[in-house]
Order: sequence, then C-alpha cells, then structure tokens
Amino acid sequence: MSDRRDFRQTKITRRKMLSAGPVAAGVAIAAGASIMPDLTRSAWAAGDETIKVALVGCGSRGTGAAAQSLQTAGPIKLWAVADLFADRIESSLGALARAEPAAYDRQAHEGLAGQVDVPPERRFVGFDAYRKAIDSGVDLVILASPPHFRPAHFAYAVERGKHVFMEKPLAVDSPGIRQILAANEEAKRQDLKIVVGLMYRHHRGLKETISRLQEGAIGRLGLMRCYWNTGQLRDTPARRPEVSEMEYQLRNPYHFLWLSGDYFVDALMHYLDVCLWLKGEHPASAQGQGGRQTQSPMQHGDTFDHHAVEFAFADGTSMFAMTRQIAGCWNSTTALVTGVDGSADICRTRIEGPKAWRFSGPSPNPYQAEHDLLVDAIRRSRSHNEVDYAAMSTMTAILGRMASYSGQMINWDDAVQSPIRLAPGEYAFDAAPPVVAGAEGRYPVAVPGVTKVL
Repeated sequence: MSDRRDFRQTKITRRKMLSAGPVAAGVAIAAGASIMPDLTRSAWAAGDETIKVALVGCGSRGTGAAAQSLQTAGPIKLWAVADLFADRIESSLGALARAEPAAYDRQAHEGLAGQVDVPPERRFVGFDAYRKAIDSGVDLVILASPPHFRPAHFAYAVERGKHVFMEKPLAVDSPGIRQILAANEEAKRQDLKIVVGLMYRHHRGLKETISRLQEGAIGRLGLMRCYWNTGQLRDTPARRPEVSEMEYQLRNPYHFLWLSGDYFVDALMHYLDVCLWLKGEHPASAQGQGGRQTQSPMQHGDTFDHHAVEFAFADGTSMFAMTRQIAGCWNSTTALVTGVDGSADICRTRIEGPKAWRFSGPSPNPYQAEHDLLVDAIRRSRSHNEVDYAAMSTMTAILGRMASYSGQMINWDDAVQSPIRLAPGEYAFDAAPPVVAGAEGRYPVAVPGVTKVL
C-alpha cells in the first residue's frame, strides 16, 4: 500500500506551518540550531561499509531502538551514546552487553554485544552531549530523549548531514513543530533518510486495513475514535533535598508538560496518527476538556490524568479522542472508525459490515520493520522521509491538548501559529525549569477557562 495520499495532504500542511508568521522563520536560530549545510560533508554512501550509530537518549525506548537498529541487515555497530545522566548510559550499554530482553521485543538484544563499540571517550553526558555524539563520526543517529529536545536534536543532526531515526512525538509545542519542519526542508535537500517511531505505519495488518478502508470497505467515513485509557502512570518518588528541581523533572519526564507534552501528546498520538493516516488530512479545529482527578500533585508534576477532545474536519466529519490514566477504570487502547456501510477496529485489523474482513496473515514486528526500512534505504541510497505526516500527527495532538487545557474551541491555524514555547530560560541542572513546585510542594496545573494556550 502506498502512503502517497498522506504525503500529498501534508505538503499543504507543511507550507502553512512554515509560513506561520515571524516566529516560524526564526525558530531554528532562536533554539540555537543552524540548518546551513557543510558542503564538505556527504551522506554515507551505499555499499557494504559498516554503518556507525549514535544513540541520543538511553532510556528503555532508546535502548530498544538501538537494539533493533543493530539487528538490521549488513555490518552495523553502536559507536557513540549520549544522555543527560551517566547512570543511564551505563545501564543502557549494560543491557545490550548482557543481552537482556527489551520490553518491546523479547528477542531484541540477542547476540548484540559484539556490535557495541562504545569506549568511555564516546560516552557523552550533559545538555550538549547530543552534539558530541552526532559529531563522533557516525552515519545514523537515534533520537530518543524526551520529546522536548527533539526539535533541537533533529536540527543539529540534519546540519551535520546524518540519517535519523527519531521517536515520536516530534515536539511538545508549536514552535518546536515549526523548527522540525524547517530542518526537514534541509534534510530533503540533502536526501537524508528519516524514519519516525510511529510503528503502526510499519505494521502489515494495519497497512492492509487502512488500504481496504480507503478503497471504500465501509463506505464514506463518519466518526473516528481513538482511545488510550490505561491505569495510573508509573509512580514518581518525592524529590530528595539533594536533587535539584531540574534534575527531578528530567528524571520523571512523563509527569511534566514541557518535557513530554502531556500524555495526550506523548502516547495517544499513536492512535491519532492512525486516524489521520486513514483520513489523509489534519483537523480544522478542536474543543475538549480534561483535568487532574487522582494523581498526587506533590509527586506527579503538572500534567492532566484525563482528556476528552472532539476534532472537527473541514468536510464535517469528526474524530473523538480520549486518554485517561486512572486505576480501576475501563481500559481501551485502539483506533475505531464508523462508515455508512460498516465499521472497523483499525488497530485490531478488523472490518465489520457487508465487506467484513479480518487480517490473519503474519506481520513482522513493526518496531523492527521501521529500522529495517531505514537502514535498507541508507544502504541502497533510496529516498525515504516520514517527517511530514509525523509532524501533522504531533501538531494534531498538541492542538487537542490546547483545547483540553484551555476549555476553548481552538482552530488549527491559530494553534500552528502559537508563539508559546514550553522551555526553561537556561539548560543547566541548577537552573529553574518552566514549572516549579510551590511552598507546599504542589505544582500548578492548567485550569480550563483560565489557562491561555495561544
């Protein structure tokens, strides 16, 4: 199945974003990232040379992505790593060396110790560690730090002419999306190969399901629904006095808006992306609600634990999106669509109605498939770039969060042009993060009807 429909639609979206006012033009420079190419460099040439990989962000997902990259065909090795914390680097390298199973793939780490060539001098720590890893002589960069850092990391990787695998979401705010898209124009000019960790796009069963739906298996599309309703997120320990507020938040990114974008962006984006893949365009507006119901405000930062958002498209169709992280409730994680002639559970690859169908064939691990595709494109010098649709899906999630946090109806164009950047004034462990706890240890949380998002 071809994704040409998606790319056709997102080209329009990209132009709108890149023309979204003076902030868009200067955002890459404002974030300290240049996208001017160094003409003395060239991308890794196809052939049988060893591909050298840098891992930026050594948490569980970064470690899993590195393992999957090392399992691709042909000679490849992990050459450099970067993280804010030295203990995470050692933990990641130790997991690879001991062939410990990854949570995403129980076979992921088998036989990889011989492909890890990261001596102490290529283990970089701190806020500028990503630059050192990218500049260490690698060909491919894996970006898996908290999504707040993705725009700056991607822009620098592109500036240095590197192919990229980057996890979703691509940003946590509108200026970040604009920076991603500006850098991607240069990535396209250099024909850099870019894959984004939206693994459902690489799931054989979902591809077939989407194809059948686009060909009219349930007739004209009506309501789309996506859910990521789960139990409570991992607990966060109380901050110890010797740990700075900045370090505390960086070690617990899921609970802080500026680092994760909130769970609506960080997690539900997977299913939003599935629906947008089917629809082939971004929504025109969103309205919604959400809040904090059960999380301890002294230990769980400034994010919501539930959101419910309705997106409206230009043709009058709707998409309903819900995420909730509260224990003891009804759980569901999937994307659904209803048409005039049937319905489908897209993520369970099942269509109901006169043209009922269910995928029953084998489907390779989509986490592995995305890395196989990327490395094959590098080796064969075949153009491949997934940023446009990933940026559209990320921006849709940001739009939904804006609606939930504010309680207002938010238009797409207004959201794209928002100048609000979720970032600290300084990147240092002794600097103040964008949000800090009050005298009682409580973090301020958005208040619908009061909080401004534009």
